[in-house]
Amino acid sequence: YGILTLPNDSVSDQKYPLIIGVAGSLAWRDHHYEYLDMYQKAGFATFELKSFKSRDIESTVGSQVEVTTAMMILDAYRALEKLSEHPNIDKNKVSITGWSLGGAVSLFSAWLPIKNAITKKVSFASHLPIYPPCFVDPENTDFTDAPIHILIGENDNWTPAKPCTEFVKKINKKGNIGLTIYPNAHHSFDSKSELTQNEKGYSFKDCLFKLTKDGDVLMSYLSLPMSSPFMQKIGFLFCVERGVTLGGNPQAREMAFKFAKNFMQKTLK
Repeated sequence: YGILTLPNDSVSDQKYPLIIGVAGSLAWRDHHYEYLDMYQKAGFATFELKSFKSRDIESTVGSQVEVTTAMMILDAYRALEKLSEHPNIDKNKVSITGWSLGGAVSLFSAWLPIKNAITKKVSFASHLPIYPPCFVDPENTDFTDAPIHILIGENDNWTPAKPCTEFVKKINKKGNIGLTIYPNAHHSFDSKSELTQNEKGYSFKDCLFKLTKDGDVLMSYLSLPMSSPFMQKIGFLFCVERGVTLGGNPQAREMAFKFAKNFMQKTLK
């Protein structure tokens, strides 16, 4: 489930473009709500997807198995199907954005094999993943035609920027995807928080997982499918380290908020 909020100056008989927001492993944080507030003031409806709370989960940091990307992509499309029937929502103008784990949802909800397996009735008009995990190498590079743009920090050691560069090069042969890397910026660069260390968080800077045509994510070294929480933990053992840095960068934050607003106005208006 989730929370739908119409724009600040909404009119009862008008349809509005919608932005679905998806939180990361730490669940909904203050800067996520700042984005939603900005969108509402700009004339967009917003939907706060509650994939964690609906499953009575507070955080997946340090495990990443209680609520998976696939679960949340399914949640997002089920929400889109339902919201497409709402009298105040323009079903042809719905974007999805997310942060970290939610960024993965925003990014891979555009991957056609999983999208078509869930629904062919509805589609997102655009995708704005913010510091998503790009350390996945898809065999099938078929993505929707909708615009995708990744925002990520140069110094991110939780979901590193370098794999995003390679990912975008590969997908751009068929898709419509862009990338902005902010210098001197870490994970959660768009927050107001001071830089801190999270000792539980997994650093994926040495990971690259294969994504098969059938949707299996394979371990980096053994090429075995990480199809269960146990197998996922085994797969992580080969490449992850504990301990990540997160916190805000005022310059990157300002640029990201400005870009996000312009991106939504361009792709949804």
